[in-house]
Amino acid sequence: MATTFLSTANSLLSSSSSSSSSSSLFSQTLKAPILYYPQKANFKKQLLLCKAFSESSPTNSPISTKRSLSICFITSFVFSLGSKGNCSANAAILEADDDEELLEKVKKDRKKRLERQGVINSSNKEKGYLQDVVYKLSRVGQAIDKNDLSTASSVLGASTDTDWVQKANIAFSKLSSSPEEKTEVDNFNSSLASLISSVVRNDIESSKIAFVSSASAFEKWTTLTGLIEQLKGL
Repeated sequence: MATTFLSTANSLLSSSSSSSSSSSLFSQTLKAPILYYPQKANFKKQLLLCKAFSESSPTNSPISTKRSLSICFITSFVFSLGSKGNCSANAAILEADDDEELLEKVKKDRKKRLERQGVINSSNKEKGYLQDVVYKLSRVGQAIDKNDLSTASSVLGASTDTDWVQKANIAFSKLSSSPEEKTEVDNFNSSLASLISSVVRNDIESSKIAFVSSASAFEKWTTLTGLIEQLKGL
């Protein structure tokens, strides 16, 4: 099919140079209705302009045909520039909206940080409770390292109902705001319960594992809240 199409095109081109009837046929072909399926409304305007100019031409000479084709090309070029300009404008609007959303997010995050810092700075009593946790964990860790579980037990107490644990949870409740922080509080309390139980059973290996878990959860919580810089011994 491609070979047939090319041969037909070559015969039309060769006959056009020796026959005026071919020129007339070519001119009439330009005037014939054009089947065109544009994707955008702007290109419909181009087509109407091109067709109107072709029908209003006084003669069917090659000069007028070339002129009409030139105008159609220029019209298409102008409309394409216009559509590109609209795309650029839309992109700029979207980018501006994104910038405003990002700016609002930054402002909200900064406001939250300032509010959190204000709560921490005004919570001297709670920070004292937490400093006591650091002190007790340090003593327990040293005792376990020496396999001295009796000393560890005297520091920890017999259960999680002891005064220092209750006060620590008061501080945790006041200073924890995010789900991640609350998760670390739960991890600390769970590990601490295992630590106390292991020490009471005189299980040195389980005590070491539980101590590491307790200390790790507490350190993660202080990092998340920003208290790690305000508590001594961490």
